[in-house]
Amino acid sequence: MEPRNHGLKLMERNLVSLPVSSTTSEMEPNGTFSNNRNCTIENFKREFYPIVYLIIFVLGALGNGFSVYVFLQPYKKSTSVNVFMLNLAISDLLFTTTLPFRAHYYFRGSNWIFGDLACRIVSYSLYVNMYTSIYFLTVLSVVRFLATVHPFRLLHVTTIRSAWILCGIIWIFFMASSSVLLKTGSDIKGNITLCLELNPQKRDKLLIMNHVALVIGFLLPFFTLSICYLLIIRVLLKEEIPELSLRASHKKALITIIIALIIFLLCFLPYHTLRTLHLITWHMDSCGDGLHKAVVITLSLAAANCCINPFLYYFAGENFKNRLKTIFRKNHLQKTKTKCNFPICG
Repeated sequence: MEPRNHGLKLMERNLVSLPVSSTTSEMEPNGTFSNNRNCTIENFKREFYPIVYLIIFVLGALGNGFSVYVFLQPYKKSTSVNVFMLNLAISDLLFTTTLPFRAHYYFRGSNWIFGDLACRIVSYSLYVNMYTSIYFLTVLSVVRFLATVHPFRLLHVTTIRSAWILCGIIWIFFMASSSVLLKTGSDIKGNITLCLELNPQKRDKLLIMNHVALVIGFLLPFFTLSICYLLIIRVLLKEEIPELSLRASHKKALITIIIALIIFLLCFLPYHTLRTLHLITWHMDSCGDGLHKAVVITLSLAAANCCINPFLYYFAGENFKNRLKTIFRKNHLQKTKTKCNFPICG
């Protein structure tokens, strides 16, 4: 009986030494429990996520923080476009504040030290940011399109009051619909604490959540954006626009939709495609390193949308460049006054 007991102890010891990340991360299984000891996904996440998240944090915080500052500066004329862009920048700025926590978590080998509440908020913030960003970009493109094709017929839709109401609806809807993620927090496994993880036994529930988010959160806005692009191209090809102001309006509308499409195709489409594929094909005993790593990369691309949005504000924002010039002019005047306070200026 002794050899048998010795064998059982060895098996128990081997099971304890297997990777503890036996869960699906957020909506995608970034780490899996596998008998294959050659899986490299955990090491890849530890090396890839911290660097990428910190780069996104620096660029996103600087770009969106400065954009919010510019949008909040008093100016003689404000538009609904600025309202949507301001809300988009605020969403991105709030999300970037969670990225250092994510970087720290993966740098420590998927070990969370910031408490259960912070874990829930960090997981929740990713999806609130992603889907509010998708809808702000879509609504922004639709408003640009309507203002170009039907500038007088739909003036009530593009008022500042209507823009704030619509932004409020978008915030409330996605904050409420994503609140299910607040129900799952950190999970203690041995001597480490997991976060951003969901139990693999909830895979069926995850699939339903994924399909709903895929259709409502991505496909519907993506098709809307594509239709706007095709229609505005059709308008630009059919009509000659003699007035300079109208040409500028059409140009800004086209730039807005093109940048939004680039963000969709680069950041959101790969992530939603691979997330869905991964959830459908994933099972406990497979390693799937190639697909796992692809999901990690596309999740980072989805997070990186907050670094691209400031380009949208600069190239397609209403009076954004003029606001920038005003800010720089004020700073220059203040520096001049400061220098002239010295006796040499007298």
